[in-house]
Amino acid sequence: MTTTTATLVIGATGTTGSRVAAHLTAAGHRARTASRGATPIPGTEPVPFDWYAPTTHDTALDGVDRVYLVPPVGDPDPAAVMLPFLRRARAAGVHRAVLLSAAAIPKGGPAVGVVHEDLPKLFDNWAVLRPSWFMQNFTGAHAHAASIREEGVIRTATGSGRIGFVDAEDIAAVAVRALTGEAAPNTDLVLTGPEPLSYDTIAKLITELTGRPVSHQQLSYEHLRDHLATEIPEEFAAMLAHMDRSIAEGAEDRTTATVEQVTGRPPRSFRAHLEREMRGLRDTG
Repeated sequence: MTTTTATLVIGATGTTGSRVAAHLTAAGHRARTASRGATPIPGTEPVPFDWYAPTTHDTALDGVDRVYLVPPVGDPDPAAVMLPFLRRARAAGVHRAVLLSAAAIPKGGPAVGVVHEDLPKLFDNWAVLRPSWFMQNFTGAHAHAASIREEGVIRTATGSGRIGFVDAEDIAAVAVRALTGEAAPNTDLVLTGPEPLSYDTIAKLITELTGRPVSHQQLSYEHLRDHLATEIPEEFAAMLAHMDRSIAEGAEDRTTATVEQVTGRPPRSFRAHLEREMRGLRDTG
C-alpha cells in the first residue's frame, strides 16, 4: 500500500512519535517526521518543527492530510500554541487529527484537556488517545529510569495506588489505526495494559527480572512537588504531583479493552515488556 499524501508526526523523536512513524512506514504510508532537530528516521521525510516557531509550521504541513499531535513537553498551557497550529492545519487541508493526551486528563481538563475539547470543533475526523502511564518510563530516558539506573530507587507520591501501565508500542499501534483506518474513531480512547500494578510491584518485578535491587520510595505530595520543581516549571510540577496523589486515591486503578478492540491483539504485559527490553540490551551488548 502506498499513499501520495503524508501523515505529519509531531514529536517524531519521542516515545510514541518514533513508534508511530515506524508503524506508518512499515505499512507503506508516507510519514513526515517533525522535530526541532529534524533527526532522520529511516524511511520517513524529516522536517524541522518547533511549536513555538510558527515559521516552521507551513513547511511541515505542505502536502499533509493527517497529523499525529504530541503536545509540547512541560508547557502547562499547550493550547496557546497548539490551537493556532491546528487552525492553520485545517486551512492547509488536514482532515484528520489524532492527539496524544493522557488517561488522567479528561476533556476540558487542565493542559492538553483544553485541546481535547476543541479538536472535534476543528476536524470532522479525529481521535484523542488517553494512555495510562508508559511502561517505557522505567526503561527509557524518563526520570524513573534514570533513578533506577543510578540509585536503584523509584520515587512517587502514589502510595499503594495501582496503574494500568501501557506499552508505547501498543499506543503507536492504536494511533496508526486511528490515523489510517477507513473511519476515524471520533472519540477519546483510554489505553491501558492488561493489569493494574503498584509501584511497589513494579520495583519487585524489575528486581526479579534484572537481579538488581530496586525499591519504591514513597514521598508526600509536597515533597514530590518540590523535588520536581527543581527540574521543571513549578506549575507543571504541581500538576504531576497532583496526578500522583490521585493515583494514591485510586484514580488510575483500571484496565480497558481498547488496545485489543482497535488492534485485534491484547496489550503487552509489563513483564513481557521488560523481558523484551532486556533481550534488546543483550543483543546490542
